[in-house]
Amino acid sequence: MTRECFRVEPFKGIGMKTLLAVLTLCVFAPGALAAVPECRSIESTSARLLCYDAKYPPKIGKPEIAQQDSRPAYKDPFVVEDAKTNAKLKNICRGC
Repeated sequence: MTRECFRVEPFKGIGMKTLLAVLTLCVFAPGALAAVPECRSIESTSARLLCYDAKYPPKIGKPEIAQQDSRPAYKDPFVVEDAKTNAKLKNICRGC
């Protein structure tokens, strides 16, 4: 065997170490981001509400659209057809 088989490349493991460090930071980052002031422990009602308002600001929603009655009323096409059919049936001579 030659010595080339046992040669260790010095920078080969750095990529793995970097990947491990990045993954470790990603795992523990949400815990650091979740560290927000605790509003439950505030005794004063108004101060607690101000804390919650600062923590979760109110969302501005879309204005409601008023119902518009500009559409014509729905006309069922089967009502007209049923009326025509009933008129024809009443005109049939029975027992002539």
